[in-house]
Amino acid sequence: MSGPQATRKKRANGVESRQRILDATVEIAGERGYEGTSIAAVSAKCGLPASSIYWHFKDKDDLIAAVIERSFETWLAAVELPGEETGTPLERVTVLAANVAKSLVDAPDFLRLGLMLALERRPTEPRGRTVFLQVRDIATQKITEVAGTVFPDLDEDALRTLATYAVAGADGLFVHREIHGDAVDLVAMFELHAQLVWDAATRMASRSKG
Repeated sequence: MSGPQATRKKRANGVESRQRILDATVEIAGERGYEGTSIAAVSAKCGLPASSIYWHFKDKDDLIAAVIERSFETWLAAVELPGEETGTPLERVTVLAANVAKSLVDAPDFLRLGLMLALERRPTEPRGRTVFLQVRDIATQKITEVAGTVFPDLDEDALRTLATYAVAGADGLFVHREIHGDAVDLVAMFELHAQLVWDAATRMASRSKG
C-alpha cells in the first residue's frame, strides 16, 4: 500500500495509538497520582513501547497536560444552555448543571488531575498545572457568558463574582464526591447548586435594579 491511502492509514494508526496512550495515562494517574505516573508504567499499561509514547509526547508532563486538555474538551461540550423549549430559565440552568455533573462523572480526569497539580507548589511548575489553570479560565468565562444570557441586568463585575462562586462550589462538590464515592449523587448536588446560584443571582439582579 502506498500513496494517500497509506498516509491515511498511518495517520489513523497514530490517532489510535495516541488515544490508547492517553487512556492508559488516565488509569495510571487515577491509581498513582502525578508522582506515581511514569512513561514506563504507561507503556506497560497500553502495550506500546516507550519510543511510541515519546513520539507523541515530549515527556510525562506533556502527557498529563494532554490528558487534562482532552478531558476538558469533553466537559466543555456539556456547558451549553438548553434551548428555550426546555422550560423556564431556571429549569434550563438546572439541566445545564446536571449535564456538567454527568460529564464530570464520565470524564473527571481534567478536574481530578488538575486540582492535584493546582494544590501543589513545585519549584518548576508542571505544564499540566499551567494547562489546567488556562482551561479553568475558559470554564469560568463560559459560565460567565451563560450567566449573562440568563441575567442581562447584571454588570460584568457581578457576573464574574457569580461565575467564580459557581465554579468554586462545583469544585467543592466534586472533591466531596472524590472523597465519598458513589454515595454522593453528583447530579442531584449540582442541580441544587444551580438553584442556589440562581437564588443568589436573582438577589444580585434585584439589588442592581434598586
